[in-house]
Amino acid sequence: MRKKIGWLTLALVVIGVLAVSSSMSYNQQSLIPLLTRLLPRAPHWLAGVRFTYAGTVISVNALGFPAFVEFFIRKAAHFTVFAVFALAVTRGLAARTRRGGWAAVVAVLAALLVAAGDEFHQSLTAGRSPLIQDVVLDTCGALVGAGLAFWWWRRARGRGEKR
Repeated sequence: MRKKIGWLTLALVVIGVLAVSSSMSYNQQSLIPLLTRLLPRAPHWLAGVRFTYAGTVISVNALGFPAFVEFFIRKAAHFTVFAVFALAVTRGLAARTRRGGWAAVVAVLAALLVAAGDEFHQSLTAGRSPLIQDVVLDTCGALVGAGLAFWWWRRARGRGEKR
């Protein structure tokens, strides 16, 4: 019973961290001052990297090297946080229901709802902008997290059946 509650508690902690993070302005979260000190210049091979995300050109030339790096840190955080959330929900529900596939689907749907709510919350925060692209990225992270949890559940279940 303790493990079941532990996984679902982790999912709630993730939601709490998201709520706090979404209520902070961009300037309060900015890593650019730190990255400016740590990364004085871009490696030459990054000069050709250029793409568009949510209508914004992402490149070293357009943003500057510290902001370019920060973009990837922020997007990796989106992906990772939602992967952890979905993994925790899947593991918690699968332990309670013994239905890993169902738990994974519920986890991804819950992550989608939490991601949309998080972006809405950001729309209420000064200096933040909600992006549908971030909801898609969050959901991709959730798919990976739920997939890993489902694989983990199936593997553990298979071991139990062999004994």
